[in-house]
Amino acid sequence: MQAARGTPLSLPPGECAPTAGRFRIRLVLALAAALVLVDQVTKVVAVSALTDRAPIELLGGVLTLRLVRNAGAAFGLAAGFTVVLTVVAVLVSVVIVRVARRLTSRAWAIALGLLLGGAIGNLIDRLFRPPGPLEGHVVDFLELPNWPVFNVADSSIVCAGALMVVLTFRGVPVDDTQVDGTQVHRGQVDDRPSDAASG
Repeated sequence: MQAARGTPLSLPPGECAPTAGRFRIRLVLALAAALVLVDQVTKVVAVSALTDRAPIELLGGVLTLRLVRNAGAAFGLAAGFTVVLTVVAVLVSVVIVRVARRLTSRAWAIALGLLLGGAIGNLIDRLFRPPGPLEGHVVDFLELPNWPVFNVADSSIVCAGALMVVLTFRGVPVDDTQVDGTQVHRGQVDDRPSDAASG
């Protein structure tokens, strides 16, 4: 089926509506940028306020501000593999940006924005904080009872992971091209004849 001017109403296979795609990648990048900003500002404040100070208990001890410099991944995992974690964070960030270019699902855009922001937030620490490039220690300063010390970037990564699990179990596709086993593209008009017409 074509419009009066001869322009196809359907998109080529594998493509989504440009406007929707641009909106989703902007959402990913904007959310990631906001999280990186919050993460880095809170780390600067934490280092300034908590260095050489005893931990500060808040909310009756539910939340403790404790400065820790972490050579591993989120929550102190994989300590001693800082260089490997740095390379992985770079690769993950590149993959997220590439995937974001074809997103049409807002929920997946939020999940990937959270993941990208968390990955870049901790990546900045590993690149620019002591003891040196690629080996920098990540600043952690938030502690809950019976939980490792963490930061805003770690929280963002965990939230992203949880949301991605929910979306996967609910069958929400990354690019909304699969609906009930039939390939569908946003903005596409099905130009196949209906059963009534064909009968």
